[in-house]
Amino acid sequence: MSLMMRVIARPKLTRLTTPVAAARQFERTARRVFRRPPFMCHLTESGTPTLQWLSVGKCHARRALLYLHGGAYVAGSGTSHSGMLGRLSKLTGLRVAAPDYRLLKDAPFPAAFEDAVAAWDHLIARGYDPENIVLGGDSAGGGLMLALLAHLTERGTSPACAFAFSPWTDLTLSGESMQAFVETEVLLPVERMGEAVQLYMDGAQANDPRISPLFARYVAPPPVFIQVGSGEVLLDDARRMAALLHDAGGACQLDIWEDAPHVWQIMDGWIPEARAALRDTAVFVQTSLDNANR
Repeated sequence: MSLMMRVIARPKLTRLTTPVAAARQFERTARRVFRRPPFMCHLTESGTPTLQWLSVGKCHARRALLYLHGGAYVAGSGTSHSGMLGRLSKLTGLRVAAPDYRLLKDAPFPAAFEDAVAAWDHLIARGYDPENIVLGGDSAGGGLMLALLAHLTERGTSPACAFAFSPWTDLTLSGESMQAFVETEVLLPVERMGEAVQLYMDGAQANDPRISPLFARYVAPPPVFIQVGSGEVLLDDARRMAALLHDAGGACQLDIWEDAPHVWQIMDGWIPEARAALRDTAVFVQTSLDNANR
């Protein structure tokens, strides 16, 4: 899998010229490669932002997973990640709400953050209690989710728990692994990450906590679960975020998977490590929900 990503996927990402082309390529790849579980229900709820509701099997009526997809703020959608999210729904017994937050081709920062907050507020308006909502996200979406989490802890409306797959938490690109692991990173085109950051920020500062949650303030954060590969350039983003949450008084479990590529969980149905990682996540989610509702 890592060899395929290094030889095929990474060169394609390096050659992409515009945010529109990147978004189109990602959706095309998702349709061809990412596997969906059978009997998945996929409903689209119009709004700002649009929500993709995904479920498999019997789901808890009053609990939900709010998931923010990755894609470096230039690509991805609730639909592109639907295969992995359908599997998470089956494993956790939760309906998944995946917002199609605005990407670069539509609007730069702070549009994505505002849409993430709006998606949370929409779930609350629909009758979901904070202690019955789980937050999740991967890559840039993992960072966006952690920025939302900081915002919610300061508002005093924390979710039951949160999890992140290979989160991008520091858009100042200051982590040691950002340079040290260039040779071991099999997917992300490190040489173009600075370009993506500049496009996304649109003149804002990279250490804005809504952009880089590594610089955010967390007030009594709920339990957080982070998975990351040992050779990823985002390894230090995950490590430092886990330390920040721990220092804020939260319980953060950091799982580092040997040689796993960036967001390998999305390859569910292709490699056994993806299903194993999703199962571990489901155990964390179910345990945290039970503890929050005692």
